[in-house]
Amino acid sequence: MQVNVWQFDKAGAPLVRSSARLAAPGAGKITVRNEAIGINPVDWKFIESNPLNWQQGHIPGVDGAGVVVAVGEGVEERWLGKRVAYHHSLMQQGSFADHTQVYANRVMTLPEGFDFALAAALPCPMLTAWQAFSKVPVRSGAKVLVNGMGAVNKLLVQMLAQAGFIVHVVSSSLTQQQAKAIKVERIYRTEPSEGRFYAVFDANGSDAAKRLVPLIEANGHMVCILGRIDTPIDAPFTRTISYHEVALGALHDFGDYAQWQRLIQDGERFLAQISHQDVVVEAPHSFAFNDVNEALDFSKTEKRKAIVDLTDGAE
Repeated sequence: MQVNVWQFDKAGAPLVRSSARLAAPGAGKITVRNEAIGINPVDWKFIESNPLNWQQGHIPGVDGAGVVVAVGEGVEERWLGKRVAYHHSLMQQGSFADHTQVYANRVMTLPEGFDFALAAALPCPMLTAWQAFSKVPVRSGAKVLVNGMGAVNKLLVQMLAQAGFIVHVVSSSLTQQQAKAIKVERIYRTEPSEGRFYAVFDANGSDAAKRLVPLIEANGHMVCILGRIDTPIDAPFTRTISYHEVALGALHDFGDYAQWQRLIQDGERFLAQISHQDVVVEAPHSFAFNDVNEALDFSKTEKRKAIVDLTDGAE
């Protein structure tokens, strides 16, 4: 079948709208008719710098939501017609198209009535937040610090609060009203220079993470969502801090079936909470399919969540 797509041209150049032939899905895969496409920072960053050496014609995009319209060998036909959301590999032909092929075991089934636009906005930040949360053993009543309040950490904060952690955040923009809604105990407008935290979750890069390591209590945890700390800050056998890195995309290359199954099940449980309004999620800014380049620019300059709406087709 012929599908409408946005293709990579060269590093730093706008994407090019085109059409491409999409073959029948291979073994273990499904074809999703996208109703909405999620825009993430990883999309415009990789389009700008091309670290994976994409060839001209590659289709970017990692997040999408839609309806299953075809199944490959080994996939039960019960999948046909299911409403799903997915996070896709950067190495494969991606979600910036009206149809995308993904592995059936790597998609989340949407709760009944769940909005496609909201669903497309969630996989990358939600699953990344869950990975970060899962790095640290739950200790109800323990004080944790979350540095940066982008889409990932706004979800992470709520996961931590639900588990009983006392959550402090570093944010120059979060209001007291917003903090109350997501159960933040305290806001720092700049990085604190004192205090003791069971864990620190950093999304501002390795330099920021290094500065915050002294605030972690003995046997505590540093979780790096952007970059990582390559060399431990403390001397051996002192405070014995544990260092963690988060990289959702790496799971496509190194994760096994069981790991994906756990991640998808956890993601579906969190989608159910969002559906029941037990979790606060900001509505994404919507763009038409013709305006994918504008959506990428919006994500970069405004630092806000954007989606591309295809419910009226790829006009």
